Amino acid sequence: MKNLRKIIGALVVVILIGWIASKLFAPAKPQDLFEGYVEGDLVQIGPVEGERLSLLKVEPGDHVAKGVVLFTMATPVLDQQRDEDEAKVVQARANLKNLQAALQRPEQIAVLQAGVEAANAALVLSQTEYDRQVYLLPRGAATVAARDQAKFALDRDKANLAQAQRQVEAGLIPSRSHEIAAADAAITQAQAELDQIEVRIARQTVHAPANGIIQDVYFWPGEIVAAGQPILALLPPENRKIRFYVPETQLSRFALGAKVSITCDNCRPGLGARVIYISQQAEFTPPVIFSLQERGKLVFRVDARLDDLSVLLPLGLPIEARLLPAEAAK
Repeated sequence: MKNLRKIIGALVVVILIGWIASKLFAPAKPQDLFEGYVEGDLVQIGPVEGERLSLLKVEPGDHVAKGVVLFTMATPVLDQQRDEDEAKVVQARANLKNLQAALQRPEQIAVLQAGVEAANAALVLSQTEYDRQVYLLPRGAATVAARDQAKFALDRDKANLAQAQRQVEAGLIPSRSHEIAAADAAITQAQAELDQIEVRIARQTVHAPANGIIQDVYFWPGEIVAAGQPILALLPPENRKIRFYVPETQLSRFALGAKVSITCDNCRPGLGARVIYISQQAEFTPPVIFSLQERGKLVFRVDARLDDLSVLLPLGLPIEARLLPAEAAK
């Protein structure tokens, strides 16, 4: 009787071990739902040139259309350069007219000499500013950029004075054909510089590159923003996507373009999306040799884009993705 009980007990143990082994090593059933969330690729928008933010026309959450004005930077330095370039264009045209005369009249010579005096006054001012910047820089009250800008202004005014003086000298002799050609080229150059400044000023007013929602604002009017530093983040509808994670054992069922259904809290039914990205690298790698149990911990990132771009799911919203049976890879 005791031997029979031992035999029955041994059989029970063998059966139990076999049942546990079948559960541990049995092929995993296909998973139906995959957890994830809503993600978005933000478009960071900033100024081309650093300056003070003058006008901000949007706030977080605003829907904007492509081409609308988002913000405008102050342009005091560029405005001054534009005025100078406009004056250069006028001056170059006047010089051409003067050279087209066989000999300059005394009144025209007086105008040129007045230009020399104006250029000399500008040189005195720029020299004073440069000396001030050189004095303040070692004491921490100025920046290298300000010193360099003052040096640029000083060199420019020196060149302008020399040019004005040569114009007076040229005005005292009959004009020649090559001088007229040079004056005509100077007009072209001055106009090109003016057009360049106009473009730089226009670029300081930034427009929306696409339709979308203002996701965040980082600076407000009155703050200084460096060149290229983002002032706001724009989220176009096509940049919104679904991100979920697929276990290694289920990855072979997915392919680019596969159709998935999306469900989430308070979302309308029937949301669909298509897979646009499958990561080629696992998100988690155990620090041991892979076993059947450890392989189950590997997950791969999968991104999908909603079929209906008008559905604006908030970023970070938890979702569940289900691979449609007809879309599973064979």
